Amino acid sequence: MTSYILRRLLLLIPTLLGILLINFAMIQAAPGGPVESLVAKLTQPGGGLAERTGGGGDVGGGATGASSQSQTAPDYRGAQGIDPAMLTEIKKHYGFDQPVTTRFLIMLKNYAQFDFGTSFFRDERVISLIADKLPVSISLGLWTTLIVYLISIPLGIRKAVRDGSRFDMITSTLVVIGQAVPGFLFAVLLLIVFAGGSYVQWFPLRGLVSEGWDDFSWPMKIADYFWHLVLPVLSMVIGGFASLTLLTKNSFIEEISKHYVLTARAKGLPENRVLYRHVFRNAMLIVIAGLPAALLSILFTSALLIEVIFSLDGLGLLGFEAAVSRDYPVMFGTLFIFTLIGLVFKLLGDICYMLIDPRIDFERRS
Repeated sequence: MTSYILRRLLLLIPTLLGILLINFAMIQAAPGGPVESLVAKLTQPGGGLAERTGGGGDVGGGATGASSQSQTAPDYRGAQGIDPAMLTEIKKHYGFDQPVTTRFLIMLKNYAQFDFGTSFFRDERVISLIADKLPVSISLGLWTTLIVYLISIPLGIRKAVRDGSRFDMITSTLVVIGQAVPGFLFAVLLLIVFAGGSYVQWFPLRGLVSEGWDDFSWPMKIADYFWHLVLPVLSMVIGGFASLTLLTKNSFIEEISKHYVLTARAKGLPENRVLYRHVFRNAMLIVIAGLPAALLSILFTSALLIEVIFSLDGLGLLGFEAAVSRDYPVMFGTLFIFTLIGLVFKLLGDICYMLIDPRIDFERRS
């Protein structure tokens, strides 16, 4: 197992490099960017162009200035009326005065040192932004995954044992409803009912902790933290437990029908021993081994709308806002962190397979 883990860790480097290269090329080809965004703001009425240039509204001498600017930077649409010297300074400020290959190599050098640069529009180090937002995303992803597994595994086992019964039909109906209702719609319903929308105000409307949280005692801090998590985590659990419950049920049904189970029952072993000593490990292989991937999915994909609805400033919202505003350092910094965590979680998933079932050995596969 050790040599396999070392090989997988070494493969992280070319995988990260390839993902960064593909996304960097796509971003360069996409229209728009921080330079064009700033140029558009400066050329809008009231954009402050006169104050920034020290001249009147017709910067660069009317048509002559516009012609000179178009020859200097023909790629930046909407830059008419911008002094070529100012456009050069804007490009230099964002690092676009250098060739594409040079910028990519500099980015790789900095990322190797976990230096993601400074946000274009927040005036803050990207690593500081990620560190500030990461606790919110981890809180949502960790507790949601834990609760989903605590609900889905016992429920799926019970449904498999009582397959076709009234209990199975009723719970299947609830599971289908939970799977059909989007989590963000359920989040809005919870806000309306329980957060002061139209009925009661039992839970806070926004944020992860209350104001003055630092001054609370430790028991009060813990209680306040979980009080704020109730509604967003419940919203995410509703959409996440259905598929895992059905997966658990189907895995158990498949294992129960196999010959070794029939042999164990024929020997007179108690049903609980057959179920939890023989069936459980084989049936739970795919369920438990998929825990890292499930946590990653909830952590970085399912939480975006929930973060927006409950005003939780996490990594999902940070990455979305960076993509909209073309904040390239934040975009690539969050992409790097997401990819790195995702690859590590994939490795953890393979390790879980080997730990749950020692018969699986990735080192000996042909």
